[in-house]
Amino acid sequence: MSTRSVMFARAQVAPRSPLLFATLFIAACAQSAGASWPFGVFFTQGATLWWLQLLAQSVLVLALLRAPTAGIAAGRAWWFVTVWLSTTFWWLFIALHTYGGLPALLGVIAIVALAAALGLYYAMAAWAFWRWHHVRPMVAALCFAALWTAAELARGTWLTGFGWGAVGYAHLDGPLAWYLPWVGSYGVGLLAAWGAASIALLVLRRGVVSFGLAACVLVFPLLAPPAWNTWTQPSGTLSVTLLQGNIPQDEKFEPGSGVPLALQWYAEQLQQSNTALVVAPETAVPLLPQQLPEGYWSALEQHFVHGKSTAIIGIPLGSYTQGYTNSVLALAPGQKEPWRYDKHHLVPFGEFIPPLFKWFTRMMNIPLGDFNRGPLGQPSLPVAGERVAPNICYEDLYGEELASRFTDAALAPTVFANVSNLGWFNDSIALDQHLNISRARALEFQRPFVRATNTGATAILDYQAVVQQALPRLTRGVLVGEVQGRTGVTPFAWWAARFGLWPLWVVCLLLIAAAWRLGRRTR
Repeated sequence: MSTRSVMFARAQVAPRSPLLFATLFIAACAQSAGASWPFGVFFTQGATLWWLQLLAQSVLVLALLRAPTAGIAAGRAWWFVTVWLSTTFWWLFIALHTYGGLPALLGVIAIVALAAALGLYYAMAAWAFWRWHHVRPMVAALCFAALWTAAELARGTWLTGFGWGAVGYAHLDGPLAWYLPWVGSYGVGLLAAWGAASIALLVLRRGVVSFGLAACVLVFPLLAPPAWNTWTQPSGTLSVTLLQGNIPQDEKFEPGSGVPLALQWYAEQLQQSNTALVVAPETAVPLLPQQLPEGYWSALEQHFVHGKSTAIIGIPLGSYTQGYTNSVLALAPGQKEPWRYDKHHLVPFGEFIPPLFKWFTRMMNIPLGDFNRGPLGQPSLPVAGERVAPNICYEDLYGEELASRFTDAALAPTVFANVSNLGWFNDSIALDQHLNISRARALEFQRPFVRATNTGATAILDYQAVVQQALPRLTRGVLVGEVQGRTGVTPFAWWAARFGLWPLWVVCLLLIAAAWRLGRRTR
C-alpha cells in the first residue's frame, strides 16, 4: 500500500460513536455560540468569538474526513447542524408554546424538526464532500467551502428561506467583516468555511498551502488602509426619534388592555416629537384604519401634514375582500396622502400558511392569516434631504432583497429603518441576534440603520455597524439621536442589485464541478 493510501486510511478511521457524537455536540454548540450569540453586544464591541466558529467548524470537517463512508459523513453533518440550529433559534419555542398555546413537548419537537429538515441541505453537502475529499488539500478545502455555502444559500433562499444564524454573522467584529461590502454575509461564510477546512486539512494532511492562503485572507484586513474599503460618503445628518412601546405580546391585540394603551402612548409620543423623523415599530397601531376610534388617524395626519416632522408608523392595512398587508404608513409635511410601504418577505406560519400545514396552525392560538406581499424594491421615503428605506421585522435578514433598491445609485437609500415586534420572544437572545443582522446589513451597504421595536433592540447604528445609541430592552422609552446618511454603492450592493445571489451560486458550482472532475481523475 502506498504512503498516500495509508494516509487516507488513517483519515477514515472513525472514533467510538459516543465520543464522536459528544464531540460533535459540543462543537455544534460552540458554533452556535460563535455564529449566533452576540457576545460583542453583551461585553464590548470586538469581543465576539469569531474564532470559536472557525474551530467548531474545523471539528466538523475533521469528523467528515475521518468518516469511513459517505453516508456516515452525511449523518455526522446532519447531527452537527441539527444541534447547531436548534440551539440557535430555540427561542421559537416561546412563540409556539407561551403565546401560541402549543403543548411544550410538541413545541420542542417542532423546533428540532425544523432544524433537522434544514440540516438535510448540509447532509447532502457532506455526502458530496466525502466523495471528493481525496483531492489535493487546497482543492478539498475550497470544495468544502463551496458545498457548505451552497447549503447555506439553499437554507436562506429556498421555500422562502430561513438563514437565521448563518455563520457569516459570527464575523461581524472579526477580520472577515472587512469583506462584507464585497461579498456579503454568505460570501464571508464561504471564506470562513474555507478557513475551517484548511485548519482540518493542515492537521490531517499537512495542507500548508491552503492554510497559508486562508491565513492571508484573515490577516489582510488588519493591514489594509481604511480607504481601500470605503465606498460611501456622508450625505447629511438626520435627527430621529425612535419609539419603543414595550406592549406585552399577550396583551398587544387585546381590546381591553394592550390596544388602548398602544393607541394612547404612541399617539402622545408621535405628536410630542420634534425631530425630522419619528419611527414607531411594526404594528405600533394594532388595528386596521377602519377599526380606529373616530378622529384618531385624522388627528395624526393633521399634526404631521402641517408640522415639520415625518412619521413612519407600523400598521396593518386592508380588508377581508382585498386582503391584508403588514405595512408602514408615513405622514409627512405638506403630503395629503400617506406614503406606504408593504412588507415583501412574509413570515411562514405568522403571515402566511404554507400549503399542507393548516393542521399545524389549527393547534395554536396565534391569530394567523395569509397576507398579501408588497413588491420588491419599493421606493425610498424622502425625509429632510435623505432617502429612508423601511423594512419590516426579519426582512433585514435578506440582504439580496434590500440590494434591489440600489439598481439606480441616484435613488438608492441613504438610511435604512427597521421596524419590528419581537415581543413574541420575550427577553431572549433573538433580540440581540436581530440587532446583529441589522449590523451585517449596515456593513454590506455601508449605510446607517435605525431600529424601532416594540421590546428591543431599539437602536441607532452607523454605517460601520457600531451601535451609537440604544434603549434598554423590555422597557418603554423614547430614543432621540442623529444619524448620518450615506451615498455611494458598495461592490456587494452593485452586483446583488443586478444579479441577486447568483454570482455566489456560480462560484460555488464552479468549485464543486472542479472538485468533482479532479476527484474522478484521482480515483
